[in-house]
Amino acid sequence: MLPVIVLVGRPNVGKSTLFNRLTRSRDALVADFPGLTRDRQYGIGRVGPGPYVVVDTGGISGGDGVEMLTERQVQHAIDEADHLLFLVDAREGSSSIDLEIAEQLRRTGKPLTLVANKVDHVDWETAAGEFHLLGVGDPHPIAATQGRGVKALLDQVFARLPSTAGAAEAETDEDETDEDETTGAATKIAVVGRPNAGKSTLINRLLGEERVVVFDSPGTTRDSISIPFSLGERHYQLIDTAGMRRRARITEAIEKFSVVKTLQAIEACNVAILVLDAHTGIGDQDATLAAHLVDSGRALVVAVNKWDGLDPTERRQIKEAVARRLPFLDFAEVEFISALHGSGVGLLLETADRAFENATRTLPTPMLTRLLEDAVQEHPPPLVRGRRIKLRYAHQGGRNPPIIVIHGNQTGDLPESYRRYLINRFRKALHLFGTPMRLELKSGENPYAGRRNRLTPRQARKRDRLKRFVKRKR
Repeated sequence: MLPVIVLVGRPNVGKSTLFNRLTRSRDALVADFPGLTRDRQYGIGRVGPGPYVVVDTGGISGGDGVEMLTERQVQHAIDEADHLLFLVDAREGSSSIDLEIAEQLRRTGKPLTLVANKVDHVDWETAAGEFHLLGVGDPHPIAATQGRGVKALLDQVFARLPSTAGAAEAETDEDETDEDETTGAATKIAVVGRPNAGKSTLINRLLGEERVVVFDSPGTTRDSISIPFSLGERHYQLIDTAGMRRRARITEAIEKFSVVKTLQAIEACNVAILVLDAHTGIGDQDATLAAHLVDSGRALVVAVNKWDGLDPTERRQIKEAVARRLPFLDFAEVEFISALHGSGVGLLLETADRAFENATRTLPTPMLTRLLEDAVQEHPPPLVRGRRIKLRYAHQGGRNPPIIVIHGNQTGDLPESYRRYLINRFRKALHLFGTPMRLELKSGENPYAGRRNRLTPRQARKRDRLKRFVKRKR
């Protein structure tokens, strides 16, 4: 197994910046904002003498509420660590919280390295003496933003790794490739929705552990957290995203970055689970987010959460609201669940698998052409300028989402209502539920377009006789 290196420290010391530097990615959200990271973020280290797992954690501040839940996540990461990197701020110096964290880390008995970040524009000889009071060894100076001292830090860490974890140092690029292929084979499922709809609670329920922070306050999740997960022989990658509110209600700059990360997660996923809150009803933001999911072409499952505790009348009203406010999601399967108590949650992954299989199916051309002929025979296209639109044959043009290409003439004049009719016919006949479908129409080129028909001499004489005849009649 790869060694696990965990980054710990108080808020705003640069843990997420170092995480991005070690993984050579932008997976962790970074901003000059204390307490931004709350959940554990895992990544594969790319800087250093060998591969390893690096874990970004939230800042330890000794607060209550969501801060206490964040520290619980930090403790989970410490328990599975092979080596701890204790980050401090070289600009601000040592603090009372640093002393408490140092005492806590010493009690774990884990190998520990003190890392002084932000040493750029700092007199290091003067600042270093202050951190010896922490009693965890000599500080290692780095500047995570510029990458100064990071490689030397990893060389020092690998020299101190336990022998069981240090064996990973000899792993080859082939092992790393195998891991990437395994991750790539996993079905990526993004859980999206409005703030406080129960997305993180659903993630924890699916995993069977307290993996992400859950707090009864909107906006608890700020970053997109990707979590590998296996159930039997099926491999998944669950992505917990930040809640998306209306643009007018976004006041903090950091929330705008959270929305960007959510949109990136939607583009990267294979299946999206749209979580709706049954207690608050279906709002405009739910409809806007659902429309964006349809436009992205992702396979979709609708999960109506907090279904427990509703009386039959309220349940009937919610079902009617889903059908009335989200009629364009008629292709998606709707599951009514309670993420808190687990009712209905077990069906979500089966529904997501079915939606993804439909989105990636191969559709034979003869079958599509036959379905097109049956649809046209039952309900022919309308006349355009006195001429009938002809649809000749169909074939598959892409997958995820399924794209059906129809060839004919005058297809550019086909009404939108007839396009919807064809999509519904294909979806019902092929049982392609759980995924949006796109229709592309192509017309053959007219070889005589733009060419003027020249008359033969005989046709020209006949035309002249007709003109003279018409003049005499007048």
